[in-house]
Amino acid sequence: MADKPRDTAGDTPLANASSASSFRPTDPDRTARAIWYTAPGAVEIRSCALPPVGAGQALVRTAFSGISRGTERLVISGAVGQQEWERMRAPLQEGAFPFPVKYGYCTTGTVEEGPDALRGRKVFCLHPHQDLFIAPVEMLVPLPDSLPPRRATLAANMETALNAVWDSGASAGDRIVIVGAGVVGLLVAHLTARLPGADVTVVDVADRSGFVTSLGARFSAPVDAPRNADVVFHSSASPAGLATAIACAGLEATVVELSWYGEKDVPAPLGGAFHSQRLRLQSTQVGQVSPGHRPRWSYRRRMEKALALLADPTLDALVADEIAFDDAPVALPRILAPGAAALAPVIRYSGAT
Repeated sequence: MADKPRDTAGDTPLANASSASSFRPTDPDRTARAIWYTAPGAVEIRSCALPPVGAGQALVRTAFSGISRGTERLVISGAVGQQEWERMRAPLQEGAFPFPVKYGYCTTGTVEEGPDALRGRKVFCLHPHQDLFIAPVEMLVPLPDSLPPRRATLAANMETALNAVWDSGASAGDRIVIVGAGVVGLLVAHLTARLPGADVTVVDVADRSGFVTSLGARFSAPVDAPRNADVVFHSSASPAGLATAIACAGLEATVVELSWYGEKDVPAPLGGAFHSQRLRLQSTQVGQVSPGHRPRWSYRRRMEKALALLADPTLDALVADEIAFDDAPVALPRILAPGAAALAPVIRYSGAT
């Protein structure tokens, strides 16, 4: 699954956010270290002095940051098309595509300086991989007390899954098929399996039957994928997966396309029964919320709900693979290589609990 970029348009409080270091003096006694993609397949840790914390800002000590394998695989390989450079920008990103660039958007940590209401709180922030950072307070979403910071790195993925469910129109009793058992596909399964009476099947070439069953869904290989589904989600980022998804759809059903392919052209099987079945191919992404929810669901409300939806400890299996921050220059190219098995690997920072 290749996640789509974190679009900073609309209500997201990041549209004009940038590092305070661009316009305020730095503090040589407060040094931060960050991960940079510097060339195809190359990763470096770079240091910089942070500025003092200003009004409306907070200083956060990072515990974990999640690696978005689909998107960051495109970044490390330099496969972000030039026409997508602006839309692909992550909140608080530094540098520019193709290289060098500081990227990432799934960070949790503890507020060390800032407003009294936030000081000492564990928070989620759409920030690149960095051990200490300053961010606008409106970007910091406190974690529920019972949510571990490592699992909370899934919040951005959960927001994507939630919006996809909204876009799909999936409802109680529906026959639902999810093609692609990556992290977002599995989070969609986690959500839809809780719809009363829903019959949910996850389809993938890799056997993830054990985890899929723990979510309350069934697992199937593509050859045995169910047909006549009411709603189909495609998240495998492959032409074969898209063909399977279309084949699973029933009369006048919706196929929701979650995969993001960068600049790659993707063949879609729109012959055969596509038109006679009156199928609907629906895009979805986090920058533009489903029209039926857009008037009421601000960025803040979506992220708070995404964090609340991560309460199930079963989801810890998605973030079971972790690397130490200092090992990132060697480990990240391996984790982001084609065929790597980890679902939602995380970077662990010094002092994380």
